[in-house]
Amino acid sequence: MTLTADAGAADAASPSAPRETVYRPAAPVDLRSTVGMLRRGPGDPTMVFDGPVVWRTLRTPLGAATLALRAQNGEIRATAWGRGAEHALNTVPDLCGAEDDPSGFDPSHHPLISEVARRAPGIRLARTGVVFDALACAIIEQKVTGLEAFRAWRLLVTKFGERAPGPTPRPMYAAPTADQWRRIPSWDWHRVAVQPPQSKTVVRVAERADSISRALLAAPAGDERDRVLTSFPGVGVWTSAETRIRALGDPDAVSVGDYHLAHQVGYALTGHRTDDDGMLELLAPWAGHRQRVIRLIFASRVSEPRRGPRLSPEDHRTR
Repeated sequence: MTLTADAGAADAASPSAPRETVYRPAAPVDLRSTVGMLRRGPGDPTMVFDGPVVWRTLRTPLGAATLALRAQNGEIRATAWGRGAEHALNTVPDLCGAEDDPSGFDPSHHPLISEVARRAPGIRLARTGVVFDALACAIIEQKVTGLEAFRAWRLLVTKFGERAPGPTPRPMYAAPTADQWRRIPSWDWHRVAVQPPQSKTVVRVAERADSISRALLAAPAGDERDRVLTSFPGVGVWTSAETRIRALGDPDAVSVGDYHLAHQVGYALTGHRTDDDGMLELLAPWAGHRQRVIRLIFASRVSEPRRGPRLSPEDHRTR
């Protein structure tokens, strides 16, 4: 793989001047499937799909930045704006799965997985490296529908985040810093229907964001990573897995306790629903690559026919 910076780096001193680079991955990359899985709903203010371009905002040590990614002729062309533009460009390989190692993955254990792996070789596991953002997002998503969680994320990031630089296709925002999350008033959490257990957990995690990040990034494998995260009150195995998936691109993370996942995995692999224990048994042949298999199941679009109404959001604010 190669990452080539533009020759016009002299303009980098101006935060409004774009920086560009070209990333040439060693293996095919389906940009939308790989990076797009980080998007939290269609209204996510930190990520937008605009035709073939994936727009993403991020925080860097130098400030907010905006990154635009486009796949073309086997290359990923990246443009970044903001004081953190150079840092943003340096994240491109990890976002596109450069650290994703499929060695030892055998899709032949099931015909569906084998077929999807053959048909979609460009699905990679993205890694943001930003632990706190992934953890805060996962905590907000605890025990609510995706619709509720995405709404809360959108409103909080828009109000307390920073307007993203660059010619974004719609107004975009970089997520708040850990210190800004810590300072969100209780009534603003209430207005977006985030319950006190979740808001208090985000605030407590924000107070120790740096130490949690260092510990997680230093942990070598899934069990150790789980121990780091679940040692914190309010963070269980589901939240740990969701954090590891986004921040670390963990190929073996499984979100045990998810409302839908076990049913989806069971139906795709057997034609019948299953529970968490059954899901883990079905995924056992792919130990070390269970998240990779789950991503391929999502890509297959095989899902159980709906048998009733969707789970409706609950509004606890008047209780």
